[in-house]
Amino acid sequence: MSDYPEDLRYTQEHEWIRLQGDTTVQIGITRFAVEQLGDVTMLELPQEGAAITKNEVFGTVESVKAVSDLFAPVDGTVKKVNAPLGDTPETINEDPYVAGWMIEVEVADPSQIELLMTAAAYTKFLADQA
Repeated sequence: MSDYPEDLRYTQEHEWIRLQGDTTVQIGITRFAVEQLGDVTMLELPQEGAAITKNEVFGTVESVKAVSDLFAPVDGTVKKVNAPLGDTPETINEDPYVAGWMIEVEVADPSQIELLMTAAAYTKFLADQA
């Protein structure tokens, strides 16, 4: 698997989203974010039913190096939280794109998804930051 799967969209804050249906997405953090953080030790996520707002903090991820905010890539309502991550946050290090998804969200405005970066654009963004 590529470091940045083609079927995902990405943010400049290193979150990704995967379309799960017409208006449902999974959200997680990228392999780049995981590498920057180091070993993830704790995760704070919103409750199911909570509203999230694009570009606003929806949770935090704690690692041996730092505590980092998680920023919402879209507006929506949390439908599901990946509860096992509470007990095994290291799953994010091992598999950030499949088992390491964090929340599933019902998107309020699906057009927001199109504004996010493709894998190619995200890869270029990272190269430009280096």
